Amino acid sequence: MSSERRRARGFTLVEILLAIVIIGVGLAGVLSVFVASVRNSADPVVRKQLQSIAEEMMEEITLKPYAVSGTAPTPSDCAARTNYDDVSDYSGYFSTGRICDIDGAPISLLNGYSVVTTVTISTLQGVPAKVITVQASRGTDSITLTGWRTPYAP
Repeated sequence: MSSERRRARGFTLVEILLAIVIIGVGLAGVLSVFVASVRNSADPVVRKQLQSIAEEMMEEITLKPYAVSGTAPTPSDCAARTNYDDVSDYSGYFSTGRICDIDGAPISLLNGYSVVTTVTISTLQGVPAKVITVQASRGTDSITLTGWRTPYAP
């Protein structure tokens, strides 16, 4: 009966404490990896927002006519773009620390983001072309898009 009683005793206090320590150390390691991944999970959101800002500006510029006679507006921070009538007008456009809509009104949800555009004249296989560069940034993150615009239509 005494051998049967020894088998039915269960775990000792030392064994239980040792199991708790081992499980605690394992959970601490897993949770530290989880916390690090959650802390960096906002970065893809910023990167996607930068890409959206740059693509929107690139699309706005490429939809303008190649060249329109007239004077180009003077670049200023977050200027209204309603009077930008051709691709070259966007050369030197910038907004620092905020993104503005086409009317020049800052978009409050995009505070901290910046955008800079440049337009240079070049040739593409003997055809006159304009090289459009759009750089969107926030802190140390930035994304640059480059596009070409040719006088393919009147």
